[in-house]
Amino acid sequence: MSEGNIAADQLRLFIERIERMEQEKKGIVDDIRDVYSEAKSQGYDTKVIRQIVRLRKMETHDRQEMESILDIYKAALGLA
Repeated sequence: MSEGNIAADQLRLFIERIERMEQEKKGIVDDIRDVYSEAKSQGYDTKVIRQIVRLRKMETHDRQEMESILDIYKAALGLA
């Protein structure tokens, strides 16, 4: 087998793996959407749930810093 065939085979395998993962990712995205729909049907505010999920991903220090700055901005605008 020549180098061109080996490289082509390897490239094809990489592409096929990526395609499979993209399909799996789509399935996961659909599952997440279904959970949000279920939460909404139970009366929960999905915008707030999404915000909570984002906050939980953050490091504690980063979250506290962001909340502190948000409080300062809100106070400056008379929203606090």
